[in-house]
Amino acid sequence: MVVMGRVVAPYGIYGWLKIQPDTETIDSLFDYDNWWLGRDPKWQEYPVEAAKVHGKTLLVKLVGIDDRDAAFAAKGKQVSVPREQLPEAEEGEYYWSDLIGLRVSNLQQVDFGTVVDVFETGANDVVVVKDDAGRERLVPFTAEAVPEVNVEAGTMLVDWDPEF
Repeated sequence: MVVMGRVVAPYGIYGWLKIQPDTETIDSLFDYDNWWLGRDPKWQEYPVEAAKVHGKTLLVKLVGIDDRDAAFAAKGKQVSVPREQLPEAEEGEYYWSDLIGLRVSNLQQVDFGTVVDVFETGANDVVVVKDDAGRERLVPFTAEAVPEVNVEAGTMLVDWDPEF
């Protein structure tokens, strides 16, 4: 499963959900007829009855979530789709979920730790790297700062000062 967003709140009294998408375009989840709610390894599939963009969030009515209580019970759950349903990433492009867990080192072979998160700033994406001691580094996910990503090997090479 690839996490594509999360349920942030119920919306109204008829089981609608407010979703915060973690996708490149706000309406990318609309490409899928069924969404899975939950957390790994427990997922439950729901057909999408209706969905619309609402500012920077999505509003969705899922089959089987029919009142405010059921919608409130879904609050905080992740929204996912099966990996095999996603289109192949273009050359040099990566799904954020593929970056999580990569081992990161810099050009001088200093071990930075593991990618634990990725977020968007507007200018560029940023990878959050945490080492074994708990230190976090924020590295811009640009061609200059990240010259190499090898998802198959589970590694990322960065051109980044270890003291930064």
